[in-house]
Amino acid sequence: MNYLIEVMPQLLTGASTTLKLFLYTIVGSLPLGILLSFGLSSRITPIKWILQLYVWIMRGTPLLLQLIFVFYGLPLVGIVFDRFEAALFAFVLNYAAYYAEIFRGGIQSIPLGQYEASRVLGLTPFQTITRIIIPQVVKIVLPSVGNEVINLVKDTSLVYILGLSDVMRAGKIAMERDTTLLPLLGVALIYLVMTGITTVVMKQLENRLNYYR
Repeated sequence: MNYLIEVMPQLLTGASTTLKLFLYTIVGSLPLGILLSFGLSSRITPIKWILQLYVWIMRGTPLLLQLIFVFYGLPLVGIVFDRFEAALFAFVLNYAAYYAEIFRGGIQSIPLGQYEASRVLGLTPFQTITRIIIPQVVKIVLPSVGNEVINLVKDTSLVYILGLSDVMRAGKIAMERDTTLLPLLGVALIYLVMTGITTVVMKQLENRLNYYR
C-alpha cells in the first residue's frame, strides 16, 4: 500500500493526459457524429455512399491501426501531427463513425408523421431538427452512447503506442523501473474510478431525460 501511495502521483500525472484526450474526443466526436448521422440518412446518394464508406473503414479497422496510420503514415504525404494531436485526430474520426451509426438508428426510429406535422406547424427544417428530432433522438440513443463513452475511457490506453505519457505508459515505466506489477494495480484503480464516474454521469442524464416520458 505504501508503494502505491508513493507511485500514485506519477500515475495521476499520466491520468491528466488520459482525461484530456477523453474530454477532447467527446467534444469533437459527438457533434461530428450527429452531423454525419443526418448525412447517412440523406436521400442524396453520393453523400450517403461516401459516408457509409467512411463509417465502414473506421468501424472495420482497429483503432490501434488508425493511430499508427495517422502518426506514422500521414507524414509520408506531408501531413504531420504531434503525438497528442495525432491521437486526438484518430480518436475523433473513429468515435464519430460509431456515434453516427447510433444517431442514424435514432433518427430512423422517429415516425415520418412528426416531420409532416412540423411542416404543418410552419417550422423550418432547422427548427424541426433542433427542437423536435434531436431531443427525441438523444433520449433514444443515450444508453448506446453511454456504452461508447465508457469504451472510450478504456480505449485511451491505446495511445501508449505513440509514446504519449498517459496513465498506462506511466504505469508501465514504474513497473519496469521497480520490477513489480503493483503500478498496474494503480492504473486499474484509476480506470475504474474514471469509468465509475462516467457511468454515474450517464445514469443521471438518463434519469433527467425520463422526465419527458
